[in-house]
Amino acid sequence: MNWYKITPLDVLLFRDAKPFTPGERAWASSTFPPNGHTIAGALRKLLGDKKDLQITGPFLCRDESLYFSRPIGFVGSIPLVPLAWDEKSHLHQALWDQQQPCPLIKPSYRNKEDERKDEEIGDYKFREYLPFTTVKNYLDSGKINRCDWLTEDKTKTELEPWLVETRSHNAIQEGTRQVKDADGYFVENAIRLKEGWSLAIGITPTIDSTIETPAIIQLGGEGHRAILQRVEALDNQWKRLQDLSKENFSKGGRSIAYLVTPGVFERWDSYNNRQSVCRAWPSEWKLAHAANSNQAIGPLVSVSTASALPISCRIRDTKDEPGKSIPAPQVFAARPGSLYYLNQPAKLFQEETETKVRVWRQLGYSKLLWINYKE
Repeated sequence: MNWYKITPLDVLLFRDAKPFTPGERAWASSTFPPNGHTIAGALRKLLGDKKDLQITGPFLCRDESLYFSRPIGFVGSIPLVPLAWDEKSHLHQALWDQQQPCPLIKPSYRNKEDERKDEEIGDYKFREYLPFTTVKNYLDSGKINRCDWLTEDKTKTELEPWLVETRSHNAIQEGTRQVKDADGYFVENAIRLKEGWSLAIGITPTIDSTIETPAIIQLGGEGHRAILQRVEALDNQWKRLQDLSKENFSKGGRSIAYLVTPGVFERWDSYNNRQSVCRAWPSEWKLAHAANSNQAIGPLVSVSTASALPISCRIRDTKDEPGKSIPAPQVFAARPGSLYYLNQPAKLFQEETETKVRVWRQLGYSKLLWINYKE
């Protein structure tokens, strides 16, 4: 897979999945980083509509190094673990709902001195995005050192790699100096990446052969321009992470799945032709504990995630107007950085089928990196 850097030439607009009409709702919300559908839309204009895209990402990039959303299963620098995996915890007598994932706790073997230092400095010093070297060590050793969480950058660019610029739009009534009563005023948020930061995506070599870089692409709402540039240094970084992840998967045993792109866990139901897309974890991963004797046992022990990420996409090639597109139903994805704790690694349904669910994988969603659990 060949990797590219996308450097904006101006602000970017990525509206969220909420319906917006000026006059009815005066605030147009925005989201960042962009999702796979947005990236695919920009590339199709460059490659042609008939190209079958397969991308990985997008991720943030700085100084030719990939950056990933921080794993959510940490309090400061202290990792959380499922209660079932910490036999020495004093919380084993606690009651919890067996129909839900196992509770996560601070481990009994945690470093109390590190915990005290975390409380003293607060959350504002902890990185929201971790560089390639830290993620590689996480996959290799199963832990993240406390020093890797902290940033000494006074500009806090690793805490907030972009700025949100609020912009108002007014429409004046003709012949007056008054704002129109209808559709006359609305506000939207624009994203401006800080100096040195960009987006990074991986593209399959078959598609890559048709790209001449550097190239100008139109990205996001209003078609703001960005430079697409080949960066070979990112190839080896992603390959190294992939090799470590595959090696950890093959070892088996207690494992942690680290979600690095939005997770859309879709499964087709052939009986009633419906699909399940709004899950915090894959529905094919059954819980490892049973609330009753009739319940099937699976590998999933616990989940650490945050609020769902709304994604808006479009349906292409409608019957009435081939080549056009219409808004598709809203999808809620698991947020990047989610962690899944399993007794044994397990593949996703999307990886084992050739049906329409693979479209989500081709657009970069639901990418997991595997870590062997170590106390």
